[in-house]
Parts: sequence; C-alpha cells; structure tokens
Amino acid sequence: MAKIIGIIVVFASVLGGYVLSHGKIGALIQPFEVMIIGGAALGAFLQANPGSTFMHVLKKSLKMFGTRFNHAYYLEILKLLYEILNKSRREGMMAIEADVEDPAASPIFSKYPGILKDAAMTAYICDYLRIMSSGNMAPHELEGLFDMELTSIKEELEHPAHAVNRIADGLPGFGIVAAVLGIVVTMALLGEVAQAELGTHVGAALVGTFLGILAAYGFFGPLSVSLEHDAKEELNVYEAIKATLVSSASGMPPTLAVEFGRKVLFPAHRPSFSELEQAMRGS
Repeated sequence: MAKIIGIIVVFASVLGGYVLSHGKIGALIQPFEVMIIGGAALGAFLQANPGSTFMHVLKKSLKMFGTRFNHAYYLEILKLLYEILNKSRREGMMAIEADVEDPAASPIFSKYPGILKDAAMTAYICDYLRIMSSGNMAPHELEGLFDMELTSIKEELEHPAHAVNRIADGLPGFGIVAAVLGIVVTMALLGEVAQAELGTHVGAALVGTFLGILAAYGFFGPLSVSLEHDAKEELNVYEAIKATLVSSASGMPPTLAVEFGRKVLFPAHRPSFSELEQAMRGS
C-alpha cells in the first residue's frame, strides 16, 4: 500500500506543480519520446542480462505491491521447522524421509501452502534435512556448506535489484538522447515553419529529458531499492532456516533450535517468544 501511495505522490507532486504553474498536460504527451527512451532502456537491459532475467525482474517487480515476508509468514516457517524436527527427534531421522522426498504429499509441508509454493525454499529445507539424515556430517561442516550456498543465493537474489538499478542510472542519458534527436528535428525545420511550431518541437524535445529523469529517480530507482529490500528479507529467511537446522544438528531440542532461527529474523516482523511457544504447542 505504501508503494502505491508513493507512486501517487510522485505523480501528484510533479504534474500538480506543473499544472498549477499554468502548464498544459497535452504538451507532456509525447509518445515518440517515450518510444525512444523506453525502447533504448529495454534494449540495453536485454544486452546486459541473461535472457531469463527479464521475466524474473518482471515477476519480482509485480510482487512489490505486497510482501509475503511478514509476521505470519515468519511464524509459518518456524512452525514448519519445529514440526519436522520434532517428528525426526521422536521417531528418528528416517521417519521424515517421505516428507523430504515428496513435500507436496507430506502431511507436514501441506499445512503450509505458502512455503510449499516457493519451490526454491522448499528444496533448500529438504536438501539439508536429507544431509542431516545421512548422519555423516559434523555440525561445523554442515554450517560451512550452508554458508557456501547462501553466498550463491545472495548473488541470485540481488541480481534483479542490480539490473534495475543500472537501467535507472541510464534513463537520464536516454532522456538526453531523445531530447537531442528532438532538437535535430527542430533545427531541420528552421525557416520552414512558424515560430510557434518551432517552440512546440523544442518543448517536445525537452519532454524527453524530463521523462528520462522522472523515470530514473521517481520510479526505477525506488524500484531497485525495493527489490534490494525484498532480497534482504528473503535471504534473512534462508539464514534463519540455517540457524535452526545447524543448532538442531548440534543436538539442540526442536523448541530451542527454532528459537535460534527466530533470533536471526529481522525484528520488524519477528514473532515474540510467547507467540512462537503458543504456535509450537498448537502444532
């Protein structure tokens, strides 16, 4: 909701100030300037990134208007980990083999469709539970493996933000390109059209600079920062899972292991100790 309000404030402030200064909205409607700036930005993005990045960034961007990383989601993650670790402690690690091999059919994982829908996170949990069930890896070795994978996960999660940020940096330049081309067109009309029409063409050229700068600092720059925050929150969940599983591998009981994970979560939406305790009793 805050992001939508932010977009509205940007539009209202810029266009409102322009109109109140006796500007005409029609003068800002320059589809060819938009085509030059948008097309150049898209082409540069496609050149700079792997083919799959465009759809990945698009999907991530559409999710910016709502986040799943909230209080309820964090609590679900911890409850899932508690249930699976509690079962392994009571019945042995081999008892969770079916849950790990086919999470979709697991009675435990099925209780948390929001987590199950995230294939990467589900695979992350299941892979390390498989390793733990083998019983051949010391806790410090398991932690080292976690750290190596988290490094690559961090790079992958942060890539959309970096890609959008580079485009945001380039948009003012593309706006200047559009403006220069507009001036070229205007200069070619010198002596052929009336002075008023020349002014219209110059104004259209300047709109290109305006659009490039507004898009960069009003929309794409904030979008890249928002994507970066989302990546940090998702990585934080992976780190909480790591803390929980490593502490469990070190011999901690499930109730204490999930407390290790809870402490790693960002404080903004972190469940309290009593909330987690009640949730585990309910499980």
